[in-house]
Amino acid sequence: MALRLTRRTVLAGMGSTLWAAPVQAPRHKVVYREGGRFGGWPANHGIWSWGQEILVGFSAAYFKKMPMDRHQYDSSKPEEPRLARSLDGGETWAIEAPKSLLPPEQGGGAAVPLTQPMDFTAPGFAMTLRFSGVHTGPSRLWHTENRGKDWAGPFELPMFGRKGIAARTDYVVLGRRDALAFVTAAKENGREGRPLCIRTQDGGVTWNVQGWIGPEPPLFSIMPSTVRLPGGRLLTSVRVKKDDKTDWIELWASDDLGKNWTLVTRPVQFTGGFSGNPPSMLRLKDGRLCLTYGYRGEPYGIRAVLSDDDGMTWSKDIILRQDGAAWDLGYTRTVQRPDGKLVTVYYFPEQAQTERVIAATIWSADKGL
Repeated sequence: MALRLTRRTVLAGMGSTLWAAPVQAPRHKVVYREGGRFGGWPANHGIWSWGQEILVGFSAAYFKKMPMDRHQYDSSKPEEPRLARSLDGGETWAIEAPKSLLPPEQGGGAAVPLTQPMDFTAPGFAMTLRFSGVHTGPSRLWHTENRGKDWAGPFELPMFGRKGIAARTDYVVLGRRDALAFVTAAKENGREGRPLCIRTQDGGVTWNVQGWIGPEPPLFSIMPSTVRLPGGRLLTSVRVKKDDKTDWIELWASDDLGKNWTLVTRPVQFTGGFSGNPPSMLRLKDGRLCLTYGYRGEPYGIRAVLSDDDGMTWSKDIILRQDGAAWDLGYTRTVQRPDGKLVTVYYFPEQAQTERVIAATIWSADKGL
């Protein structure tokens, strides 16, 4: 059962401010459920919102009962791309399967160089960056100017002299043709991975290395989630695995548009094992930072932390739910609705060795003291 956050005040030191946990219990919605399918990994695809309209990508893999320490899906079959769209702030969802998002391995067109520049400021613009299915392979991008109803692509993303680029969707728009993207590159030994900031100033026709986010890690530092503060500072949070029993989330900062990075802190000290879980970070309308993630230890669930001092200090965990049947969950993506409520989307095990659903939690991070 999900922990109820009504009436119980949870306090944490955040700079000079005390905050209260949400005054309303989180509400959980099923976004996608399909017999024989494993709904998975929204963080690998991306989330976008336009007012009450929310669009999120995920994988529809094929379910296969596996040992409990493995994902419950058939890796010999394709993870087909899907979109879920809500027009009412995450209350209800419709599933879409646009053929234009199919990668070459699943019958989509071959990836080609982008020759017509993207307009990052177009009202209905969205871009998705996806790796090819292996962490040491190439990555591609697709883009839309009508809120994901039609997609152009796939287009090639450079390898930047690395053995592989494992891109997920994380980008910051700087101007009409100017944007930063944050990807994971293969390490020198060819294994994943090390986070990298890249930049285009011609609408995606060319991309260049802007800067490495931290030194090469012993195991991996992957899956950046980035915000830009009003003063221009970039903050990116990454998923870190030190060894089989040690994982956390780190926060890095850059004051020169991603060329140089400084370690700030660990907003989350432990993400539960099983190689950890990626963060989803956003800046709220009131200026605070919110970071959500899946917790892969017992009790399995979805959690959040908040900062009201631009990431220098972070709250204790807010438990959004802790009723997962197994470790295999998370990969959150979070947006904020016009009314201030947060919508966190993730994959989730209702039972240990059955299909996974895509779920959404609607919750409030309002201060309530």
